Amino acid sequence: MALRRPALVLLLPLLGCRLLAVELTSSNTKPVVQEFQSVELSCIIKSTVTADPRIEWKKIRNGETSYVFFDNKMQGDFATRAEILSRTSLVIKNTTRMDTATYRCEVAAPSDTKTIDEINIQLTVQVKPVTPRCVVPKAVPVGKTASLHCHENEGYPKSTYSWYRNSEPLSPDTKTNTKFQNSSYSLNPTTGTLVFHAVHKGDTGRYSCIATNDAGFAKCEEQEMEVYDLNIGGIIGGVLVVIAVLVLITLGICCAYRRGYFANSKESGESYKTPAKPDGVNYIRTDDEGDFRHKSSFVI
Repeated sequence: MALRRPALVLLLPLLGCRLLAVELTSSNTKPVVQEFQSVELSCIIKSTVTADPRIEWKKIRNGETSYVFFDNKMQGDFATRAEILSRTSLVIKNTTRMDTATYRCEVAAPSDTKTIDEINIQLTVQVKPVTPRCVVPKAVPVGKTASLHCHENEGYPKSTYSWYRNSEPLSPDTKTNTKFQNSSYSLNPTTGTLVFHAVHKGDTGRYSCIATNDAGFAKCEEQEMEVYDLNIGGIIGGVLVVIAVLVLITLGICCAYRRGYFANSKESGESYKTPAKPDGVNYIRTDDEGDFRHKSSFVI
């Protein structure tokens, strides 16, 4: 027992130094809250001998640091929607997506051996998805490719997407669901894209999409997609009719040229011109007699 007493004597100063150091702790260093709700950022002084330590809160977002609580006052927009609870904890009311950040609680205790301590709180504000924008083709011929798109960019965390046909969910894997084994589609829950590689008549229906994240979900309105048969015979018949009409028009124009219809029109137009005057004859115009013709050899 005599050998242990010196060791205890040496440890007592070290224990005393530890008791004199300011130390912080938190009940939750990664709180999660939905937008527009209140949240408490827990910062608790575990030990200190300073009667009135200085408390500061800072916000760190996108590499920029700003004051939240400084000189015993709330700063910026936090002045109207935040308060200090139990001397050191921070309560934020009516949270917004811009409140997602790292918050640092700093306590300075001049009377302690370790005068400053800090703790970081990572706050996540979840945002519900808004109604996604859905793009569905109205009509697609059998055997062709069809792409359906669904997207929204307001939700946080990012939304995942699911598609429905006639209010029935489409399975991401067609092989595991017998109802969709005849469909040749691929569904990407991350991008919200639904692609039919070769549509068939059974793919006709009302399609809708739901965007989902941890804060909630939103759904777009149903849109009809019709799959119709492509009438190849009718298309070929129409093309042949057009070709036949063009051939008949061309033959008619050629026959008209051969029979001289266009040439006669030109000649008939020339027949109405004033007859040419014979050589050696001069015309003198008088009011009473009209044109008086005489030869160049005539002498009055």
